[in-house]
Amino acid sequence: MSTPISRTPRAGASSCTESYAVGMLRRMLEIPSPSYEEGELAAFLAESMTELGFDARVDEAGNAVGEIVRGDGPTVMLLGHMDTVTGDLPVYAAEGRLYGRGAVDAKTPLATMVCAAATATDFRGRIVVVGAVEEETALSRGAVHIRRTHPRPDAFVIGEPSGWSTVVLGYKGKLDLLYEVECEATHPSNPLPKATELAAGAWSALLELLGPDAGHGSFDQPGPTLVSINGDITTAKAEFSIRIPPGFDHHKLVHRLTEAVPEGRITVVNTVEACRVGRTDPVVRALAAGIRKQGAKPSMKVKTATSDMNTLAEVWDVPMATYGPGDSRLDHADDEHVVLSDYLGGIEVLSAALCELGASLPAQATAPHVSEES
Repeated sequence: MSTPISRTPRAGASSCTESYAVGMLRRMLEIPSPSYEEGELAAFLAESMTELGFDARVDEAGNAVGEIVRGDGPTVMLLGHMDTVTGDLPVYAAEGRLYGRGAVDAKTPLATMVCAAATATDFRGRIVVVGAVEEETALSRGAVHIRRTHPRPDAFVIGEPSGWSTVVLGYKGKLDLLYEVECEATHPSNPLPKATELAAGAWSALLELLGPDAGHGSFDQPGPTLVSINGDITTAKAEFSIRIPPGFDHHKLVHRLTEAVPEGRITVVNTVEACRVGRTDPVVRALAAGIRKQGAKPSMKVKTATSDMNTLAEVWDVPMATYGPGDSRLDHADDEHVVLSDYLGGIEVLSAALCELGASLPAQATAPHVSEES
């Protein structure tokens, strides 16, 4: 069951001052929220959104969901994730920076979305802000729940660190594989292959199939990662994760790898398709206009990782992009931090972009919602 926080807004956009925005972000960083443990942060976000004028709740999956309706117009969804990787970091401010786990990935982008939606008072339409659970896991359960249960919006923005003056146009997809093998017990000096040797050989076979150009340095090439390998002479398993570019035939790769390692079993754990939009996408244009309004020249990039943009794009073919303050090179780092002026500037950028989208996007409120189970 979803958990209502409040159905009666107590304050509004006027409450979202710079000090409120910074204080809210700091409190978000102070609440630990590793994957599967986002409940306290979800409750805090829903309460904060209620204070800012949202109709807010925690849904059945544990996502914090807030909605603001400001007249007839398009529906724009802003979705960021609440969970972080494990590892507590001290939360403190120094020299205009705010430090803490999630300061980059991705509590600052999510806080930016909450504040931008609250302050975009010229927007005409409906804004839905989602703090999603479990983005840092293989299955992105929070975003999957949203795309299953919410009507398709007219556009969406994913909150991930792009840099406050940069828009992300797309992400690689991902193929997660599990290799398992069992062998009869034997002496280590026996020339027969051992289970751990076969697991290592499966990784080598994967690299050979992907070719010498494979790596994480290019958006257009697959990028393999040996996530784990463990076992002994008789049993072993290995986890492989491959970031895949648009158009990559992952079915063919799995078939060829299965043929190359007949001694073991290859299991597809998860697949997510790559996604990419163009510079003329309405969301990209609106964000670029918001950046220019702040006196900066917008830049565009694609990322070799994967995000909830991929998850939503698999079902919702609507204008989209990714945006959020923060330097992604600090993702998961021990000195993870955000420059507070970038955070506040990002709120202004996204607020302006929302107003632009409210004026330019045609509403498609009558479009049917298509369930993934249908």
